[in-house]
Amino acid sequence: MKALLSKVKKALLRPVSLSAFSWVVSIGTLLLYNIPFFQFVVDNSNESTMGVVWLTASLTVIMLAVNFMMTYLTMFCLRIVGRIVLAVLSIINATAVYFILTYNVIINATTIENVFNTRYSEASGFFSWTLWLFILVFGVFPALYCLLQPVVMGKARKLGVCCAGSLAVILVVGLLNIGQTLFLSKHDTELGGLLQPWSYIANTYRVVSFSQDKQAEEIKLPDGKITDDEKAVVVLVIGESARKANFQLYGYQRETNPLLSKQQGLKVYQANSCATYTTAGSKAILEPKDSGDLYELLPNYAFRMGVDVAWRTSNWGEPPIHIDEYLTDAELAEQYPDADSDYDGILFAGLRQRIESSPKNKVLIILHTSTSHGPQYASKYPKEFEVYKPVAKNVEEGEKNVGMLVNAYDNTIRYTDFLLDSLINTLRAMSDWKTAMIFISDHGESLGEKKMFMHGLPMKLAPKEQYEIPFLVWTSENYRTYKSKLPAVLEQHYIFHSVLNLLSIQSPAYNEQFDIFQQNAAEPKQALP
Repeated sequence: MKALLSKVKKALLRPVSLSAFSWVVSIGTLLLYNIPFFQFVVDNSNESTMGVVWLTASLTVIMLAVNFMMTYLTMFCLRIVGRIVLAVLSIINATAVYFILTYNVIINATTIENVFNTRYSEASGFFSWTLWLFILVFGVFPALYCLLQPVVMGKARKLGVCCAGSLAVILVVGLLNIGQTLFLSKHDTELGGLLQPWSYIANTYRVVSFSQDKQAEEIKLPDGKITDDEKAVVVLVIGESARKANFQLYGYQRETNPLLSKQQGLKVYQANSCATYTTAGSKAILEPKDSGDLYELLPNYAFRMGVDVAWRTSNWGEPPIHIDEYLTDAELAEQYPDADSDYDGILFAGLRQRIESSPKNKVLIILHTSTSHGPQYASKYPKEFEVYKPVAKNVEEGEKNVGMLVNAYDNTIRYTDFLLDSLINTLRAMSDWKTAMIFISDHGESLGEKKMFMHGLPMKLAPKEQYEIPFLVWTSENYRTYKSKLPAVLEQHYIFHSVLNLLSIQSPAYNEQFDIFQQNAAEPKQALP
């Protein structure tokens, strides 16, 4: 037996040429990590059967040639570092494919940005034995091969021959498929997001490059001024992953809004988000117009204009906030030890005292919640709000029973309903102040429709569940008059201009067209820089 094991070990560790090693890695990458890529090609090509076979075979040849060449170069130039790089890529490839197969995601720049902005507390919700087993079999074992297999590197001349041959094959096969340019360009996002390891390599570069090019400071908006001394407070609640489809206020059959549905004076607007992930969605809520640039955001601008601004958050991934009072849920828990710090209710603790103790007449409070964020919806609300049962503990469990996942998600909306109703009642009781509550979500959420879960797809691919959002407004009596005519569907930029109106900030940055209220005073018109 010992002799047999010795022979097996010797056979496994027998040195191979760099060419053979590169072919093994290239074929392994194709078979282990790119089946979803080819499945998409087969499902979406309009070619005949022979045409699909030809296209698939051509892409297979190109992929093998590219991976062979890159593996050869990596190993020859980097040696031991090259082995480590290939091993790490194997593990990341396995992880990426697991999420593609399990959650139907696409690895694009948005996905990578979400990964960078994810806390451990959120990421841990995806951990499961299935994930670890998948990574072990399809990631760790191939990684061990890359690390342990003896390789004869050969000479630089052979490197040149192999790379030149690979490039020639890529060029010839590419030219033979020049007629597929339309198909490739039409589905470039999906194809690029399914191609491993290039999906996350290219998109990580894009995200890092964008981050470096991003302005260090916001583009300052033109100065404005507060035009009256009336005591007024606006509480803006930014919901997380709250989709319109599951709100009773929008026609959902379940009683997910038993309290808000009875609130007098609550306005309900149809709205779409500008993105399907938190960073871009919250930026759109706070900026004056849709722009790739970073304009001065609502809290920063209001603070600079003399408004008392406070930001309370249990979330992350928000754009840069430059104010004096920025408090996390952990910091609020220290201030209010008697409040339940495990849920978003901590963001609402002591709000009335905070407002009434303000030294200023204009107050803006922004609450950035995380109530409906997956994958563990059932952990986002106190147990007394678990009205719909049974619930799935996480999205992975919910895949097997979507109804249980929807139960957990609907319970998060019930909890949101309670928090907003309590907030409105608190504001209504503040008779010395003009008060307003605005609730809008950063984006929506998929709950199994078309086998999609959570959020983050590019807008051109995203289903409506990921961008149709709730937009709720309540104001105290005689605060402002609502406009009678507005577009059928509003966008998130209405928040910026409506809040300026509520706080009586006269500014060239104000745009009446994006205000849900009648103008409080004549506002100078001036285009943003």
